[in-house]
Amino acid sequence: MTSAKRPRARALTGALATLGLSVGMIMTTGASPASAATWPTANGSQGVSSTISVSGTKDYGMKRLYGTGDLGSGSQDEDQGPILELADGAVLKNVILGAPAADGVHCKGSCTLQNVWWEDVGEDAATFKGKSSGSVYTVSGGGAKEASDKVFQFNGAGTLNVSNFAVKNFGTFVRSCGNCSTQYKRTINLNTIEVTWKGSRLAGINTNYGDSATLRNITIIGDGSKKIVPCQKYIGNNTGKEPSTNGSGPDGTYCKYASSDITYR
Repeated sequence: MTSAKRPRARALTGALATLGLSVGMIMTTGASPASAATWPTANGSQGVSSTISVSGTKDYGMKRLYGTGDLGSGSQDEDQGPILELADGAVLKNVILGAPAADGVHCKGSCTLQNVWWEDVGEDAATFKGKSSGSVYTVSGGGAKEASDKVFQFNGAGTLNVSNFAVKNFGTFVRSCGNCSTQYKRTINLNTIEVTWKGSRLAGINTNYGDSATLRNITIIGDGSKKIVPCQKYIGNNTGKEPSTNGSGPDGTYCKYASSDITYR
């Protein structure tokens, strides 16, 4: 989906702003979100001028990667390359993506992102592109902020599971592509997510392709007026046009959650 361009700060962030879940807590499955915890401190920084291909398991030990050269414009262009491109089955661990972040991480098939943090989301934080209905994308721990458009872009087929994650200042947290030339049925599962205002919607799905989004243990902070839409339904297309909306809220089929699954603080 097309997103508007906006200028982005190119300077690397030093002291990290407070947002959501601590490193120790966020890596503990089933833990309750804790507010006012700090983001991890980078263990050194590395400029990336061309996309890094990852296969197998890559552990960066909390190094910060940031874009330079063709990956360093800091724009919202749709055609930017990613900082990291993961092969089918790859595991990416313990890394911070600083600014500029280009198009973040691309998963060509099933992948695992464990304790990955985005300080300033570029075009998107991560894009999932597998073509098999059996593809599984797992995001476990980590956090993302300053995403003027989307955090996670789900273009491919399969199931996306996001757990123990913190997000702040974003447009859409997870979006099933509304106008990709090839469309699929997509399943989204969000569990133990700390959401800090401001934001527009948590999940965007296409009912006409049979998508679903299940929300569990969601904590929303600072949204006293409840403006963030937990689950927005769309009628997707494969023509590139902006999709029309198709209602929102729990329905047991496409948007699967109850009021008790969302806590406001």
